Amino acid sequence: MHHTLIIVGGGPAGLTAGLYAARARMDHLLIEKGAEGGQVLLTDWIDNYPGFPEGISGFELAERMTAQAKRFELNSMFGNVVSMDLSAPLKRLELDNGDSLSCNALIICTGARPRALGVPGEKEFVGKGVSYCATCDAPFYRNLHVAVVGGGNTAVQEAGHLTKFADKVTVIHRRDELRATKIVQEKAFANKKIDFIWNSTVTGIEGKDGVEQLRLLDTSGKESTLNVEGIFVLIGVLPNNEMLPLTDLKADEGGFIPTDCETRTAIPGVMAAGDIRSKEVRQVVNAAGEGATAVLAAENYLTNLS
Repeated sequence: MHHTLIIVGGGPAGLTAGLYAARARMDHLLIEKGAEGGQVLLTDWIDNYPGFPEGISGFELAERMTAQAKRFELNSMFGNVVSMDLSAPLKRLELDNGDSLSCNALIICTGARPRALGVPGEKEFVGKGVSYCATCDAPFYRNLHVAVVGGGNTAVQEAGHLTKFADKVTVIHRRDELRATKIVQEKAFANKKIDFIWNSTVTGIEGKDGVEQLRLLDTSGKESTLNVEGIFVLIGVLPNNEMLPLTDLKADEGGFIPTDCETRTAIPGVMAAGDIRSKEVRQVVNAAGEGATAVLAAENYLTNLS
């Protein structure tokens, strides 16, 4: 089956791209392997998306984005893309059910997922004290004690952001020194609300209705506990790139896809939007903007083909 434009991924970037493509009456198809909405569905509450002064649940925001795109007759399907051949002007996609699709232009919106600790209690308390985004969730921890796991720039900077709300922030790092740049470290060490637990890992997250306690293990084998009301796991994100030809797309060392400011990748006719892009900021609002930009870039590419 052939379409002029195919969008792979139905998170905020993909849904916005689908909305723009549908409104433009392009021959398009959006492919999503799970529920439309992506990582937003795992976010309990979103306070920083414009237009919702009282905030909105992640589920409802995804639901509204989907409904808006479908009002303009979004053409979508559920399917799992397992490989792509982007070497020719006609791009080809293979699905896990054996079906093949082709398109003239492609927008990759496959997203990313937080790197998890993989310890008992982590999955159970997501949205109930376990978070992977301080920028998103910090206001929910006003006047509380929270932990941050990680030692890179993101973890240490987000620890500083959390001190605007939390009474105390404890950074837990598996080494005896941070990986963050020196100026970032200096700011954290000077912040009286931040303390550090070195040479330690989190081995369990416990509580009743929400996070209440962390189990820790240091490098000498000593076990301990830490009472906190929240834990921010900031040890990086993993790209959903298993189906992508990473060499052709010139993926960075983390497996994310570089683009120009118009979301164009190294392959003509292929755009990337949302968390799969090689970038610093991963928020719902900029993912949506990139989805719109990607469709406009695709339209421009297709116009120049004719």
